Amino acid sequence: MSETIELTRKDFVSDQTVRWCPGCGDYAILAQMQKVLPELGIPREKFVFISGIGCSSRFPYYMNTYGIHSIHGRAPTLATGLKIANPNLSVWVITGDGDGLSIGGNHLLHVVRRNVDLNIILFNNRIYGLTKGQYSPTSLRGTKTKSSPLGTVEHSFNPTSVVIGAEATFVARTVDSHVQHMAEIFKRAAEHKGTSFVEVYQNCVIFNDGTWSYATDRNTKDENILMLEDGKPMIFGKDKDKGIRLSGYLEPEIVSLANVAEADLLYHNERAPSSLAYMLSRMRQPDFPEPIGVFRAVEEPIYEVGVMRQIDEAIKRRGKGDLRKLYHAADTWEVFPDAERGNGHQAGEDSPPPGEFDEAYPGVVFHEEGGLTPAKPSLLTDTLADLDPPPPLTAPVTISLAEAVARLKKSNVGFMALLDNNDKLVGVFTDGDVLAKVACQVEHLAEEKVKDYMTASVTTLTGQATIAQALHLMALHNFRHIPIVDSAGRVESVISFRSVVRYLGQNFSAGNGR
Repeated sequence: MSETIELTRKDFVSDQTVRWCPGCGDYAILAQMQKVLPELGIPREKFVFISGIGCSSRFPYYMNTYGIHSIHGRAPTLATGLKIANPNLSVWVITGDGDGLSIGGNHLLHVVRRNVDLNIILFNNRIYGLTKGQYSPTSLRGTKTKSSPLGTVEHSFNPTSVVIGAEATFVARTVDSHVQHMAEIFKRAAEHKGTSFVEVYQNCVIFNDGTWSYATDRNTKDENILMLEDGKPMIFGKDKDKGIRLSGYLEPEIVSLANVAEADLLYHNERAPSSLAYMLSRMRQPDFPEPIGVFRAVEEPIYEVGVMRQIDEAIKRRGKGDLRKLYHAADTWEVFPDAERGNGHQAGEDSPPPGEFDEAYPGVVFHEEGGLTPAKPSLLTDTLADLDPPPPLTAPVTISLAEAVARLKKSNVGFMALLDNNDKLVGVFTDGDVLAKVACQVEHLAEEKVKDYMTASVTTLTGQATIAQALHLMALHNFRHIPIVDSAGRVESVISFRSVVRYLGQNFSAGNGR
């Protein structure tokens, strides 16, 4: 029998110095999270905190758990992958109103609608704090900041409304200064199966101090906050003398309990259709008290459970997969080292980008898409050996630069393979090398050795390589020649761009129907 280790808050406190501004609301959120986790009965090694970018995203450093400080707005993406890889983990996403609703807005929506079993805590301070006070997606219209000196003209996001609109299965709101309430909400979120989303009203003491004062000031908060309690009537006020009921137009309205019976008030139901939760999320100051608590908690299918079920079904039908076999089932390419510079040509501004390769040969079939059988001849099946490439001009690597230039001129070619004593290819010397390294730069060619001006990093192919592969390399790196070597590295022939173009013209011109 395994022994259960009882954890305490101290077990979740890391050895890192907390670097938030004194008085920041983040401290309270951190403290309550460290307090709640030991109560969940989950081993510490099963907790993972994943954050994006922002003040709040330093959170994983301060938790003595596994953690990932990831990239801006992408924490839900990493969390989804991690949860699928290991469904037994308790995964928490820590984000802010900028990280989660601006650059990460799309990711947030999709993790919510998929109902991945993880927890999202969104710190909402209505400002970009880490980058010194620009307005964020939740800044109210008219807010003056460094990036909106005359006041923002944008309508702001209501995070709770946004995720309810995406049919989130658990949605709650709390306030950083209401620590007991916050701890209860975190615990409810952890217990929920599916995506739980918690918005925390968090105060930024430096750049947006007091933005939630109506919800935190002890003298006013009871009049401005509606505590949601499942199954109970919606009553608020310092003297508990006000309530919320639906009007004849199915809109919320504030009523006095002196005039309306408690039975006529709106009763909270966490399992009600999302339209009721959405209506509650639209109750904002100063017209209504703002609800805090659990807006919605319903059960829906969990994403990773469905994914794993499909994987099991696929294995049952088709057997366990083989990634290596899959990777080599279609066109694959070998990436050559140091291909940026080679075969006598410099990669530069005149080098066509990869995307232009396909556009340069419209109508040529490169991939067997849709299971179609490619026409013959095909770039995918015809090999370089099929082109019957000629042997290259060769020379010992020890000859002088003058002799190398003379041999190119005499043979009227632009490519020379330079060989060692064992007839192995050690470099190439091309007309490109002459123009780039020799012309107008070397005065006494006879005194120089060609090995000092050759291209030593050479990309080669074998005769069994496809024409498509050679054409791709030529287009990608601006090669005009590619040596063809045998298994021992000895050069057999050379394929030129001219010969490939001739092949294309003969087999894929408009007039031949291919």
